[in-house]
This record gives sequence, C-alpha cells and structure tokens, in this order.
Amino acid sequence: MQRVQNNRLSLEMPTKSFIHVLFDTIKIGIIKSNLIAMFAGLCMALYVEGVPFFDKIGTIILAAVGSFLVIGSAGAFNNLYDRDIDSIMERTKGRPTVTGRVGTANGLFIAIWTAVLGLIALYFASPLAAVFGFLGLFLYVVPYTIWTKRTTIYNTEVGSLSGAMPPLIGWAAISSDLTHSGALAIFMMMLVWQMPHFYAIAIRRMEEYRAAGIPMLPVVKGIRRTYVQMNVYLVALLLSSALFWPFSPVIAISNAVLSVWWLAMSVSGYRRKPEKKWANAMFVFSLFHITILMLGIIGFSLIRPLF
Repeated sequence: MQRVQNNRLSLEMPTKSFIHVLFDTIKIGIIKSNLIAMFAGLCMALYVEGVPFFDKIGTIILAAVGSFLVIGSAGAFNNLYDRDIDSIMERTKGRPTVTGRVGTANGLFIAIWTAVLGLIALYFASPLAAVFGFLGLFLYVVPYTIWTKRTTIYNTEVGSLSGAMPPLIGWAAISSDLTHSGALAIFMMMLVWQMPHFYAIAIRRMEEYRAAGIPMLPVVKGIRRTYVQMNVYLVALLLSSALFWPFSPVIAISNAVLSVWWLAMSVSGYRRKPEKKWANAMFVFSLFHITILMLGIIGFSLIRPLF
C-alpha cells in the first residue's frame, strides 16, 4: 500500500485498504459496541411507548446512521489529538494517524464531516437525539481527550459521561420522556459499568500508560487503590438494578445477578491470581456482562409485545 504523502490519502490506495484505514481512523470497534447500546435504549423506548418496531423504521435507520457517524467523528478527533502518546503505546502505535497513512488535513476532514452528517441524521430522527449526540461528541473530545485524559486520574469518570450517551440517543430518537425510570436505568448502568471495565484495561496496559505519561488510576495510585475503587463501582452497578424494575423485573434481576457475580469474581480473583491475570479476567467479564444485558434488553423489548 502506498504511503500517504503531503497530508493526502493516496488515490491509488486499494479500496479494501482505504476502508480499513478509514475504519481504523474512526475506531470501528468502539462504534459497534456503542451502536448496541444505542439500539438497546431505542428498543426500550419502543416498548415503553408501545410503538411497533416497523412503524419507526425510518427513525431507527436515521438514529443508527447518525450514531455511527457521530461516534466515528469522536474517534477520529481523539486519534488526531493523541498522535503523540499513541505512538508510544503498543496497542495504538499502528493507528493511521500515527503511521502517517492519515494526515492532519484528512483526519480533520473525516472528523468534521462525519460529525456534521451524523448530527443532521440524528436531528431528522429527533432533535433531542441530536442534542445527546452532540453532548457525547463534545464530552469525549473536549473535557475527556483535550482536558482530563492527560491531567487527572478522574479521566475515566469524565470519559464515562460520553460513553453513557448512546443509549440516551436511542431513547430520545423514539421518546422525549427523559423522566421515565427506563431512561435513567440504562444511562446509570452504562455510566457505572465503564469504570471497572476501563480500570481493568488500565491495569492490563499499565506500563504503556506509564510510558505515555497518562495518569490512569493504577499508574498514579497503584493497583490496590484501583481494586477498591472498582469494587465500589461494582456495588453501584448492583444498586442500579433497582432502576430497571419498573421496566422489567427480569432485566433488573439479570443485572443484579451479573453484578454480584462480577463483584465476587473481583474479590476472590484479586486474592488468588496475579494482578495482570485478575485484571484480564475482570476485563473479559465486563464484556460478558454488557453483552448479555444489552441483548437481554433488546430481546425483551422486541419480543415481549408479541405475547
């Protein structure tokens, strides 16, 4: 593949390579996971409002396309700003913005236009969805990427605010009732879930974060402090189950069971496993937890009205 020169993407780049570079620039993996959360919030609102899925198919498509683009824009802005530290970390040094396959001008073009087009799509789905889309983008780029990521151990908490926006985007695409316990439940669950998830990543990649000068909690305060703080958030995740009860006792109990399981695994694993292996187990279970819960919400919301 021809290298990028003079800040331009090569016009001779094979289509598959171009798509691969584009997807790496907008962080396609993060987009996929956040789209599931968006869709869960959307399906919850469909169920609560008693609206059949296919009656809102146009809105659903706009919400999906808009969310894809806005989340991708946030990833592109983040990649551009973090080129210096990404070049130090093993897991990020191959990003196109680091290797030069995507230069500053092209990166900004991608980031700006995906944001504009994404917000337009969300606006046509629902103006409130566009508001949450903009909030998610702004919170990720400015307070998290530019301000707190390099300056404070609370960068994870700040970043989690942005990460909790996708289910609200989905909810707002269908319903304007933000006082419903379902909207609060999925927002709080997503907000709290991110802390133990990203703390586990921070422990697994602790030396890379240390080399890059990023003040992640385990780097600055140590693993013991991180372990305690993770458990506090896992208890909060357990308590968030009560918010799901008016929506569905099944979902509430599922979140409670998964949270207790995760907390028990944290306590027992920390005592008997090497720290890195314990952190890896915590990371894997975090993915299991969120996948099961989101798919459960989607399945319940779409199937329950049929009976």
